[in-house]
Amino acid sequence: MKRAVLICLALVAVFGVVVLVRWIGSGAAGAEVPGWATRAAYPLDYDVSIRASARRNHLDPALVAAVIYAESQFDPRAVSDQGAVGLMQVLPSTAQQIAHETGGVRFTSADLQDPTINIRYGTRYLRTVLDQFVGNEVAAVAAYNAGAGVVSQWVTQASAAGHPLRVADIPYPETRAYVHRVMHLRDAYRKAYGDRLGPAS
Repeated sequence: MKRAVLICLALVAVFGVVVLVRWIGSGAAGAEVPGWATRAAYPLDYDVSIRASARRNHLDPALVAAVIYAESQFDPRAVSDQGAVGLMQVLPSTAQQIAHETGGVRFTSADLQDPTINIRYGTRYLRTVLDQFVGNEVAAVAAYNAGAGVVSQWVTQASAAGHPLRVADIPYPETRAYVHRVMHLRDAYRKAYGDRLGPAS
């Protein structure tokens, strides 16, 4: 009997968590989401490294946390089908280029499994694409997902239409959804963890 009760309680708890995450993910129909609920849905780890690398690269730490969650859900062992590695899903070739540009002569691909190093390279790349697209976060986050080359074309098209690149202008559904998600996550992380992440740059 006790076992049946425990199983029922566990199922209720799991159901509650699923409902909570979906409620938060949908924006709760515009309702104010409590901070504890956001923290339950979107955990934060490695905040010391996030703050340090964000400060070094003049980035909003909440944006960095958002990219990490979108890319790996804070799993430092994550590896994509394309070979991107770690928390921020950095491609070894991208990291190798950054290492070359910054004098990191001892870099090896295995370094990307270290959360601190991974965040360092991921934030450096994010800063690079932000600079390339003159501070346009939508374009930079899109480039993090789809590559800077194709995003440059979208930026040119948006500019010809008289406005900066917007989420609605992104023709790739996957990238459009990714950018929308990262922007939602940035706001969620800022609201829930502002004290741990520090101020936006």
